[in-house]
Amino acid sequence: MLNKINKSLLVEHIKKQLTEDFEILKAAALATYEDATHEESKPENEYDTRGLEASYLAGAQGKRLGEIEELFTMYKFLELKDYKKDEAIGLAAIVELKLLVGTKGSVIKVFLVPKGGGMTVTFDGQRIQVVAGISPLGEALMGLTVGDVASAEIGERLVEYDIVDIV
Repeated sequence: MLNKINKSLLVEHIKKQLTEDFEILKAAALATYEDATHEESKPENEYDTRGLEASYLAGAQGKRLGEIEELFTMYKFLELKDYKKDEAIGLAAIVELKLLVGTKGSVIKVFLVPKGGGMTVTFDGQRIQVVAGISPLGEALMGLTVGDVASAEIGERLVEYDIVDIV
């Protein structure tokens, strides 16, 4: 069963991790940009693509920095609702799921957010996966209640989860 989780503190924990990721990526993007624009990156011949590759990488890193900034804004305005056991799952729900197929009995906890899933955090002694509501698992969970079975196509497999608890 889920312990009572302080969602405000969970969001602050996630934002702290995003800040650390942002600072690391920002330093890497700056270094990549400097490499891409450095005089030594000018092509030596028509087949030398080091500078071009570095500029593509810098562009991708810049795009990721923008995505992280969007996540900060999303978390700032995310309405942190507490769910009752009989309520339908929605955004900001923390849901405990038990895998029904494969590794029977495996339990995961997910925190549903509007976008930006894919990270796992350890908070208050519990591992919690951040899952976007628009992901296959997020879509499968939305609107269901404790006791229902959620089915999601993950890759090429259909995975089923028993919904055990919600907060």
